[in-house]
Amino acid sequence: MYQIQKKLRLFMLAASIFYCSLAKAEQVTFSDNWTEQAFSLFSSNEFVLNADTLNISSEGTVSILWKKLPPSMWEANQANWDWAVEASVPATDLTVRGGDDRNLSIYFVFLPQEYLPESKGKLTDLLNNKNVRVLMYVWGGDHARREVLPSPYLEEFGKVIILQSAGTGRASEQVNLAYDFNRAFGDKPEKLVGIAISADSDDTRSTIISSISNLQVN
Repeated sequence: MYQIQKKLRLFMLAASIFYCSLAKAEQVTFSDNWTEQAFSLFSSNEFVLNADTLNISSEGTVSILWKKLPPSMWEANQANWDWAVEASVPATDLTVRGGDDRNLSIYFVFLPQEYLPESKGKLTDLLNNKNVRVLMYVWGGDHARREVLPSPYLEEFGKVIILQSAGTGRASEQVNLAYDFNRAFGDKPEKLVGIAISADSDDTRSTIISSISNLQVN
């Protein structure tokens, strides 16, 4: 009986992934409605927004670019994008608070609809909501690909998923948010209300030159 139930769960998951792949992808543009969230007056990355491409440089700095998504994207449970790193931070332990520099992080922010803020607000205000859940896909660190790590800042509300370890190069990614959310939190995701992107080089005082393009959700 257990084997039958296990096979049924796998079948339902495969069917879910298949039908999700049929949904039309929506482009997340970098042309407008992004807000930078700095953690220090003297520490801010350089973000250059250009339609479907975001160029990022970080010189011993850290900050986050944040965008609240429209209702048409709230049900999305897949995402894909291209990214590249020309200059990289050294490999770090991403579970250590204050020592977790990374080249790029893409945050997918989930929240039940009834807890959505009325105004745009700050990303930090949203992250302080106990109902929020965050998946962070990372290029950086010294960890295995697809490893799920605890966030040293968001505690049980956020999980780090490694896609690329520290170093330079180019890659195309496709992730199943619903599957990864279940791996990370053991539940189904709520509404995908926002996306944030960061680069972090302040602890190692190093340099990051990177980009993200063709970001889509469906």
